Amino acid sequence: MCLTLVKQLLEKNEKGQVIATCRNPNGSAGLLELKSKFAERLDLQQLDLTVETTIEESAKSIAERYGSLNVLINASGILSIPDVLQPVIILTFFNFSTETTLSKLQRSSLMLAYEVNAVGPVLVMKHMWPLLSIGGRSGTDRDVAVIANLSARVGSIGDNCLGGWHSYRSSKASLNQLTKTVSVEFARKKDPIVCLLLHPGTVDTDLSRPFQRNVPEGKLFTKEFSVQKLLSIISNAKRHDNGKFFAWDSQEIPW
Repeated sequence: MCLTLVKQLLEKNEKGQVIATCRNPNGSAGLLELKSKFAERLDLQQLDLTVETTIEESAKSIAERYGSLNVLINASGILSIPDVLQPVIILTFFNFSTETTLSKLQRSSLMLAYEVNAVGPVLVMKHMWPLLSIGGRSGTDRDVAVIANLSARVGSIGDNCLGGWHSYRSSKASLNQLTKTVSVEFARKKDPIVCLLLHPGTVDTDLSRPFQRNVPEGKLFTKEFSVQKLLSIISNAKRHDNGKFFAWDSQEIPW
C-alpha cells in the first residue's frame, strides 16, 4: 500500500517532490522502479521507525534540501509476523487462531506492536514538526500542512464490540490518542497543521493477506481504490478536520 501511495502522489501531480522513506531503499524494487520514472521528483531516504536517529537524519536532510513539508503520511503498520506476532479476533467469520484470550497475550507482541504502530509514527511527527510548520504557511493552495496517520477501525474503543487483536487494536488506539493529543497542541499553538487519522478499510496487502479468507464480499479493497480515497480526504482537509478519525469513505469513526 505504501508503494501505491507514492505512485499515486507522483502521478496525481506534475510538480512537487515526494519523499519516500523505508528501512532499505536500495532493496525496494518497487521504489527503485518509480525512481527511474520520476528521477527528479522522487527522493528515497533510509528511515527505521525503531531507530530514532534515522528519523532525525531524515528530517535534517529534508530541511537542507527542501526547507519544508506540506504533507506527512505515516503509513507504517505491523499486524502479524509468523511465530512472533499473531493477532486474532474471536468471532467465527475471521479465521484467526491466536491471541484469542488474555492468557495468550505476550509482552513481546505488545511492545513490538506499540513500537511500530504508535511510537515510531509520533516520533516522525516530532522531528518533522518544524518543517510542517513552515509548509503550512507557504507553498500550497491551502493555509495548512497535513499529517495523515494510517490507523484502523479496530483501534476505536467506542467501536470495539468484538474483542481480540489485543496487540494491534491497542497499539492503534495508542496511535489515535497520541495523534489527537498532538492535534490539540497544534491548535493551541495556532500551528498551521491539521492532524488526521485514516482507516483505509480492509485492503488486499501483505499485512491483511493471512486474514482475508472470511472478509465479506465487496469489503476487500484494492490498494489503488483505498489509496485514491485516502488521498482525496487528505487533499480536501480543512482546519476544522484537525484531530478527526476518518474511514476511507470520509465517514467519521468514533473514538
